Amino acid sequence: MSPLNDAHCHFFSTAFFDSLGGGTSIAKLGWEHPGTPEGLADRWAAEMDRRGVSRAALIASIPGDSASVASAVRRHPSRFVGFFMVDPTRADVVSSVAEAIDTDRMRAVCLFPAMHRYPVGDERAARLFDVAAARPGTAIFVHCGVLSVGVRKKLGLASPFDMRYSNPLDLHAVALAHPTVPIIVPHFGAGMFREALMLTDLCPNVHLDTSSSNSWIKYHYGLTLAAVFEQALAVAGPDRLLFGTDSSYFPRGWVTAVHEAQSAALDEIGVAAAVKEKVFGLNFERLFAY
Repeated sequence: MSPLNDAHCHFFSTAFFDSLGGGTSIAKLGWEHPGTPEGLADRWAAEMDRRGVSRAALIASIPGDSASVASAVRRHPSRFVGFFMVDPTRADVVSSVAEAIDTDRMRAVCLFPAMHRYPVGDERAARLFDVAAARPGTAIFVHCGVLSVGVRKKLGLASPFDMRYSNPLDLHAVALAHPTVPIIVPHFGAGMFREALMLTDLCPNVHLDTSSSNSWIKYHYGLTLAAVFEQALAVAGPDRLLFGTDSSYFPRGWVTAVHEAQSAALDEIGVAAAVKEKVFGLNFERLFAY
């Protein structure tokens, strides 16, 4: 039986909540306190066991929190793959990224250009692609399209993002310049589906992650999740789609409904079982081999 792997889970650590107001924010949300990184890692491992998930990418969801995910990876190295958010506009970013990969076994650098307000093709970001290229097995994750951080919205916090930096096509030149670096664009481009498909068609190292509810579909008249998968498979092929849920906090845990909806969408368009196995697990295994 092929593994079920999740390429997009957020590791909402204590450090993450401290950046949002600490215990007060957790109480306001009605969520459970994450405790130590090791304790949270154990909680996720148990949840994955309960849901039949073999491995998952855990994303450190604020810059500077890679240590929390590194602790989870050390705790369960066969279950977790470490992703970490960075802000390329910070002066020390190259050395900190290199250390996270070399010392802490992180496997993907996560960029959010709209959040940190920079063009992904400029030198500050491009140098991180150089770091990844020098370390085979390292991917770059780039959030494009609509960016809405649900936890910030629930807490009434401002999100001064700039969507001018959200176009997947901005990745074209840097992706071509780093052909050995796997690049992951989550949420099918999060509303910029056409642009994400164009990028994927032109750059064989670009992958699309299928994560979340894909509510961006509302921006495309008449589009359905099944049609999204059909078009993505037609352009990217079955080897460059990575299943993800965008799971993030407890008590909700792993979002089974996302898996069920995406599985049903693939069944609706009649894909072969071998294609589903690639999307739901084998592509992740290939990119993030032990």
